[in-house]
Amino acid sequence: MNTSSTSISVVIPTLNRCTTLPRALDSVLQQTQLPDEIIVVDNGSEDGTISMLKTNYPTVVIISATKRGVSAARNRGIAIAKGTWIALLDSDDAWYPSKLEKQVKLFQKQPGYRLIHTDEIWYRCGRRINQMKKHQKRGGDIFKDSLALCCISPSSALINKNLFKEVGIFDEDLPACEDYDLWLRITMREEVLYVDEPLTIKHGGHQDQLSNKYWGMDRYRIKALEGILKQKQISKDQKIATQEMLVRKLKILIKGAIKRNNLEIIKLYSSKLESWGNIMPHHKQFNSPRF
Repeated sequence: MNTSSTSISVVIPTLNRCTTLPRALDSVLQQTQLPDEIIVVDNGSEDGTISMLKTNYPTVVIISATKRGVSAARNRGIAIAKGTWIALLDSDDAWYPSKLEKQVKLFQKQPGYRLIHTDEIWYRCGRRINQMKKHQKRGGDIFKDSLALCCISPSSALINKNLFKEVGIFDEDLPACEDYDLWLRITMREEVLYVDEPLTIKHGGHQDQLSNKYWGMDRYRIKALEGILKQKQISKDQKIATQEMLVRKLKILIKGAIKRNNLEIIKLYSSKLESWGNIMPHHKQFNSPRF
């Protein structure tokens, strides 16, 4: 694998995760197929992360960045990466030792794909939990699957760097759901490969998770969907499916705002709902809610 045409760069963004980052790094260093470089982009940590890295992981490329969010950190790492493939890993997650090797072997059997992801195991607050049926992963044409929720974990993704040149990088204006947005831009254009084995370990439940930090996550999914509808490459069927999901998420967000009596959100997103609902196909039009 260590050739100029198939080299792998691992990109790990981090912020004040000195306690979990070693677990992520150790899982990379224990790979049966070692990457060509490991890049840690520190997003302004104040917990001794840089010192720990320099002392315990001298071979890691360390990039110190200002605190601008996970998207900016990932983008910084992708930009300087020397590999032709980018393996993303969040600093609170980890890999099983054969993760990269099995992704590479699958690609070698089915060349031409540019994104390969894996199944995953979930832990919340240290306890293993079962995934719901809606979170089931697969490969192939998964654009419509990707509309409802984020169906690829960043920590499981191995991505050909050329793909970023075509679809763009992570949207730094999205404080959350930035991965949802990127997967839509990718799956709109091409199919993906999937290793049907739980090779990625996701750890959740801690307070600094983006899903805990931001309320109303559908606000960012709505923005992403509106962006997808502006893409020139979108097909007619994809456009209809995207509009349907956009209207559905608008209604969910408005319903939540009504419960919280958030008049500003109700007004803003009701206007969007009326606009998008009116351009739906006639047999699938949605009426704006009455308040």
